[in-house]
Amino acid sequence: MKRIAIFASGSGTNAENIIRYFQERNTASVVQILTNNQHAKVLDRAKNHKISGLSFNRTALYHSNDVLNLLKSAHVDLIVLAGFLWKFPAHILAAFPNKVVNIHPALLPKYGGKGMYGAHVHNAVIENNEKESGITIHYVNEHYDEGAIIFQAKTAITSEDTPETLAQKIHQLEYKHFPEVIENILTNAH
Repeated sequence: MKRIAIFASGSGTNAENIIRYFQERNTASVVQILTNNQHAKVLDRAKNHKISGLSFNRTALYHSNDVLNLLKSAHVDLIVLAGFLWKFPAHILAAFPNKVVNIHPALLPKYGGKGMYGAHVHNAVIENNEKESGITIHYVNEHYDEGAIIFQAKTAITSEDTPETLAQKIHQLEYKHFPEVIENILTNAH
């Protein structure tokens, strides 16, 4: 069975959705939840599902091998960023080539980059009168939101949509597609 580590910075709704998806299958399981926010609700979700959940600081992620060694000792096959707001470190990317994926709440390459997350993305999309938005699942490289695109799904934007209603539409796409794409990556990996 494949092993997944999830990095998240906030409430962890996508993380929990992924956990639940794989609990019903024998293809993979989430073995580790990691966060840069010691008060993140994702840690409660991990605990509720009896999954190891740990928080770390910048030093542990960027200036030591603490997080890298944890991932290696957990024998993870895939690292999933689900609302993780820090830039992912090059030394971990090098140790897990093409094994780190992220979900972005817009159709990249539009509305990506540093500071473009959550409500910031939805506000920009609405302000620019876009006719559609969606999600992008992509491999992570050393630049924000520039890794190779694996999958995109779209949703129409109506004149009645607000950043809040758009966020709800995007969440539905995330919940539907992210676990399936993760499973596809893991079952097609060599």
